[in-house]
Amino acid sequence: MSLDEQEEADLRQAIELSLQADPSKRKHEVIVVDSDSSTTDDEAPTGQVVHQANISEMEPAPNLPVMGILGLDRKAMEQERLARKRKASISPPPIRKSTKLSETTLEKSISPACTPSIDAPTKIVPSSPSSKLPYANGAVKKTWAFRHPRDNDIKLEEVLQKEDLTLAVLSSFQWDVEWLLRKIKTKTTQLVFVMQADDDDVKAEYRKETASMPNVRLCFPSMEGQVNCMHSKLMLLSYPSHLRIVVPTANLVPYDWGETGIMENTVFLIDLPRFESTSTTSASPKMTTFGVDLIHFLGAMGLEKSIVDSMHHFDFSATQDLAFVHTIGGANTSDGPSWRRTGYCGLGRAISNLGLATEDPLNIDYITSSVGSLNTEFLTTLYLAAQGDQGIGVYNWRTTPASKLSKIVDRNMQAKQQTAHKQIATGFKIYFPSMETVRTSTGGPNNGGTICFQSKWWDNPAFPRDLLRDSKSRREGMLMHNKIIYVYPTPSHPLRASHSTTAWAYIGSANCSESAWGRLVKDRGTKTPKLNCRNWECGVVVPLRRAVAMAHHAAVDEIDGDGVVVEGGKAMKTEGLRAFENVMPVPIRYPGREYGDGDRPWFFTG
Repeated sequence: MSLDEQEEADLRQAIELSLQADPSKRKHEVIVVDSDSSTTDDEAPTGQVVHQANISEMEPAPNLPVMGILGLDRKAMEQERLARKRKASISPPPIRKSTKLSETTLEKSISPACTPSIDAPTKIVPSSPSSKLPYANGAVKKTWAFRHPRDNDIKLEEVLQKEDLTLAVLSSFQWDVEWLLRKIKTKTTQLVFVMQADDDDVKAEYRKETASMPNVRLCFPSMEGQVNCMHSKLMLLSYPSHLRIVVPTANLVPYDWGETGIMENTVFLIDLPRFESTSTTSASPKMTTFGVDLIHFLGAMGLEKSIVDSMHHFDFSATQDLAFVHTIGGANTSDGPSWRRTGYCGLGRAISNLGLATEDPLNIDYITSSVGSLNTEFLTTLYLAAQGDQGIGVYNWRTTPASKLSKIVDRNMQAKQQTAHKQIATGFKIYFPSMETVRTSTGGPNNGGTICFQSKWWDNPAFPRDLLRDSKSRREGMLMHNKIIYVYPTPSHPLRASHSTTAWAYIGSANCSESAWGRLVKDRGTKTPKLNCRNWECGVVVPLRRAVAMAHHAAVDEIDGDGVVVEGGKAMKTEGLRAFENVMPVPIRYPGREYGDGDRPWFFTG
């Protein structure tokens, strides 16, 4: 969208300020892949931000764009500004309010009095049924895709709804900041970017890059120790009447939001009304488990206390039967961030809290855009977490000497693992594209860089090749950056909509890797459990019963107890992925073609 003359001047001023930095002494960061693939301690980390050598020490490259590490090509921005100016002399752009960019640095431009806050005017009445919030019951949607018909999809502009947006907390692994800012009214919207920065020099450079943007603040989750990747994708969007929580699988780049028509993603979003009075947090009703876990994650990331505390100003009751699950990067112990509430242990805890725990066999369909160094042990922990196991059983069986294990405990755990191994072999499918699928996609191999798998892992005899399925989108020619898990009973255990149903879906940032979900080990010093996590991740668990209610705009207790939903007096049959397809996006062609002898997955990193 064109800018008016005032915006032209402000943008030019911001570019000139940024160009004052000496690019010859700036370290650039190159995103190799959007990956969080698992590595052991003696392997080099992969799929991370790679630091190049100082540019002044490299061979000169002709016509290098003057770019910052946030991806702002200042020379191109100036050229585009001049082109827009020339075009304006022929066809004036529509008049819009200007967006003032100040010369004041980031630290000086935002005083404590104007620190980003989700607080609204003192008395805001929550939405009533007559003023229904767009996503009061929650929704799961596909990202819009250029050249494809619209069908239960959503554009980033529709997510942001910039006209009334007052504060946006945005977390992403990859960024196109210039593109993003064009979708937001930066004069009236305060922004907090949650970004990966591996060291203080990078943080300083990021702050320098955004110094001319007075409404922008930055948050840098800890990347200390073993942490490899700040991979979570999360949006907290504040409006005068409500808070919108968005958990996408997409990064904040145009191709992930369908603007090139080559890549698709999935989005969960829910609108929570603001309480009438926000004077105190103690006056608000008891927070749901979803809200408690979200607040825990926000605090762990290092968001300002005012933002974290303001979560209590919103009514989270609509999240009662949903779960916010996360992976907090680093070593999670009982002394620090508890290992029980994050990673795959936190997933098992969430499943148990939602009443979805079961010992019945499950099928798992995992759509992933990155595959780690998988083995039977990791897949077993993930499968058991899907049943509601919180990790301690496998941990005890794996870390306790056989001589000290109770024969009964040992026998029970062995039986449980054997059952899990059998079901994994027949009911666990991992959807990842083949070389041929990427080659024949709309974007072709040159656009498969955010889909990652290493050939050395595929060639490892221990890799469970039989579980892989070719990941093909229902939208012809598109590749998928989705991370979705569908969990449902085997055919011998049909789905019911009673509270004991075990079908659910996960939508979030976590790929199928140990880096994304963690590994529970025994701390050498304390001899207590410690969950090592290389990534920051987050996602939402949506029980099938809740997904039905969301799709049919009904309360959960209005769903018939003998079938998932009743239409015209007849209960709909629900088996396998078809049950989800009735109420939320299932973007893949399933059950998916098995990899044959001559097939190879798409390898981006060799």
